[in-house]
Amino acid sequence: MVTRSSKKVDSSKLSAEADCLPNGTAIARRDMTKPEIRRFLADLAKTWPDAETELVFSTPYQLLVATALAAQATDSSVNRVTPALFALAPGPAEMVALGEEAVGEHIRTIGLWRNKAKNIVAMSRQLVEQYGGEVPTTREALEELPGVGRKTANVILNVAYGLPAMPVDTHCYRLANRTGLARGKTVLDVERGLEERIPRELLRDSHHWLILQGRYVCKARRPECWRCAAVQDCLYPDKELVAPKRAKA
Repeated sequence: MVTRSSKKVDSSKLSAEADCLPNGTAIARRDMTKPEIRRFLADLAKTWPDAETELVFSTPYQLLVATALAAQATDSSVNRVTPALFALAPGPAEMVALGEEAVGEHIRTIGLWRNKAKNIVAMSRQLVEQYGGEVPTTREALEELPGVGRKTANVILNVAYGLPAMPVDTHCYRLANRTGLARGKTVLDVERGLEERIPRELLRDSHHWLILQGRYVCKARRPECWRCAAVQDCLYPDKELVAPKRAKA
């Protein structure tokens, strides 16, 4: 990987002066400038040129169900259960007919499955009764559905409808604070910061770049800075630019 600077980072000195997230990880001491943001995002775009959600779905409704199931669960765990569920209930009317108990049987391997089964059926019933089985296209209407919060609503707007919404999960929140892309004490602060600071034409794709970068490179326990293509403009104070040696077997 080619870097723009070979200057060694004194991480111990910098981290001592930096604020931290609740889990103790250091965050940037300042926000990125506009040129830094554009370079940073350009590097992420090269890293994840075909970035998209890892949830498997065919319709906005199925994405809504899958996203609701993914709360406090992994996308891969959701993808293991939704094919069989969607085969029986591809739409909200079929989900209501399937019923809470049967839905629960299909998603038992997912955390909080009882409450999620209840919400999915209630949400599906509301879609049928109020929206003719269609998924609404506004954040306000989406958030009125059982089990749908702001992040899930933003996922639907971004992924299903192609709107410049910025869903902020734990990966986005951590990466935005660490790098200086958009620092904030709350998820809503970070969401608003990202929407304000990221160029509008890049906002929709940036959501996917940030999630994948946070999931696979800028990891919670130990960010793998030595293989990050955007490390040049990242303001994380505890960068490790040299890969650790593998432990001997």
